[in-house]
Amino acid sequence: MEVPSLNYKQQEFTLASVTDLTSPDSSSLSSSSVVATFSCVNEVKELRFQESESSDGFTFHLSSTQLFKLGPLQFICVSDSSTSSAKERPFSRGVVIKFRDDKESKEFCDSFEKWTKDAVKQESTLPNGTVSANKSKFDDKIEAASAKMYFHYYGQLLHQQNMLQDYVRTGTYHAAVMENRSDFAGRVVVDVGAGSGILSLFAALAGAKHVYAVEASEMAEYARKLIAGNPLLAERITVIKGKIEDIELPEKADVLISEPMGTLLVNERMLETYVIARDRFLSPNGKMFPTVGRIHMAPFADEFLFVEMANKALFWQQQNYYGVDLTPLYVSAHQGYFSQPVVDAFDPRLLVAPSMSHVIDFTKMTEEQFYEIDIPLKFTASVCTRVHGLACWFDVLFDGSTVQRWFTTAPGAPTTHWYQIRCVLSQPIHVMAGQEITGRLHLVAHSAQSYTINLTLSAKMWGPRANQGGILQTSSCKLDLKEPYYRMSQPQVYPTQEPPAQQQDDFHIQSDDLDEVELLQHNANAQL
Repeated sequence: MEVPSLNYKQQEFTLASVTDLTSPDSSSLSSSSVVATFSCVNEVKELRFQESESSDGFTFHLSSTQLFKLGPLQFICVSDSSTSSAKERPFSRGVVIKFRDDKESKEFCDSFEKWTKDAVKQESTLPNGTVSANKSKFDDKIEAASAKMYFHYYGQLLHQQNMLQDYVRTGTYHAAVMENRSDFAGRVVVDVGAGSGILSLFAALAGAKHVYAVEASEMAEYARKLIAGNPLLAERITVIKGKIEDIELPEKADVLISEPMGTLLVNERMLETYVIARDRFLSPNGKMFPTVGRIHMAPFADEFLFVEMANKALFWQQQNYYGVDLTPLYVSAHQGYFSQPVVDAFDPRLLVAPSMSHVIDFTKMTEEQFYEIDIPLKFTASVCTRVHGLACWFDVLFDGSTVQRWFTTAPGAPTTHWYQIRCVLSQPIHVMAGQEITGRLHLVAHSAQSYTINLTLSAKMWGPRANQGGILQTSSCKLDLKEPYYRMSQPQVYPTQEPPAQQQDDFHIQSDDLDEVELLQHNANAQL
């Protein structure tokens, strides 16, 4: 794919002075003829500072140059790589620029923004399957150490096997594709984060014209082997090793398929990559499998779990541990344990109110909207109890043209490798049956490919004079979704009330799916 040849008109600006910060003596250019010139030389966009045509100057490649404001008329310009008239400099360079007035300063900044944007855009135009040498959008928002661990983890077959052996997950994907063959037959499909390539193979089985399996980890090599071992399908699948943010494809996709869900749906921030793939590669009116996700939430009561969490910190209450007093660290240890979300499967009868849900439409959600997710909470307690926190799970919809199929991680449904997640309060709140519980679940993305969870639950006044009162009690906690407590226990049987009914969904579900859900619930109740 060739980069289109564009005509760029040279622009010049007269400056008050320019000071080279990388020179030992901080040499400067200052006269009425100091000129900054934007130009395109051999399709490389440059910014050059020069006092006169015969003098040496400073030249920056705009694809790697940044401008920072020091004052109303003073800026600093820095670059990862720059050249001078004398020789190539492989290290960073910086100059301080001073303008004569505000008008010249603004005009220069506007031109700098335009030229640098065009320079980065031109250098990022790549042939199919190649990866940009420039720092990608993924690298800008994700710290390198986290990305390295992430791709190392998913580059191992044992972790892929763990996901493939989640038969609820894999079976639902297979059913969603095969039941909607009309969406895949003769279509171009992009598998976002292909892993072992299993979803690409499903798409090919459903008759896809061609599948682009995009995988950034070393698992791409295993995917090639697996696909090559299925020769009847392999000729219609291309494996591309690289990030969705970096690679280029020769054609638009009719269908995107991916398994981008993490714990609490959003963990690992793969959903952002999924919508980036939508914006970059999906044709208008194209299909997304999955299409919609929902985070479900409900308050729970679990005295056993609360005591277990609190007891973890008792080790730090020892006053004579080999002659050492450990108690100064008790409070910090206690806070640390309650900052961990609990990942396990639990009995749905632990829920003390009907659940509510937050819908995320993958066809409409922007990447930036994933950076911060704010969910107001409102429940009505169905029993008198102590509320120990908020339980969460998710489901996703495969909105096919033929069949709508849901995949759920709900308590009481067949257990998946996601389990459920619970945010435990260090200070439980007491509620009466019929009492209103309000609060807020606030998720803030961070560079370790996860989220900080801020949870607040409050119980309002209850009774004949409730309208005269406000909040009776409140409890808050801050948790790191990146560092959960993997309890991984199967649900225990608790002699409690029947689980409250969940809210009715607005989505239309096929009658076959309803029969299947009723059968699962019947089997689950029979086992209790």
